[in-house]
Amino acid sequence: MPMIQMKLAGSVPQEQRSILAAELGKAVGILGKPESYLMLNFEDNQDLYFAGRKLDKGAYVSVQLFGEADGGASAKMTAKICGLLGSVLGIPADAVYVSYWGTRNWGWNGGNF
Repeated sequence: MPMIQMKLAGSVPQEQRSILAAELGKAVGILGKPESYLMLNFEDNQDLYFAGRKLDKGAYVSVQLFGEADGGASAKMTAKICGLLGSVLGIPADAVYVSYWGTRNWGWNGGNF
C-alpha cells in the first residue's frame, strides 16, 4: 500500500532505476509496509528549482501510504532515501525534499482496505 514517486532532475538510466527499486523494496519495511504492495514511479528529466536556481541534480520524493506516517519511521526513511539518491545518482541530500502522506482510504483490486 505504499506508493513512492520520485521527480528527478536529470536522466536516470534503467540500471539505476532497477537498483533504486530493489533498495526501496527493502527500505519500505522501515515504514512497516511490505515490498509486495510497493508501487514506484520514477519521473526523470524534471525541471526542479530550489532557492531560485535550477538543479542539475535534485529530487522531490512523495511517499504515500495506507494509515498514518509515523514520525520516527519517516525520519529513518528520509535518511535512507537521501542516502540511496546520493550513492546511486549522486544527488546531494540538501537537494532532496521528501514528503509523507497517510490516508485511511486506499483502494486496490476493486475494493478498499
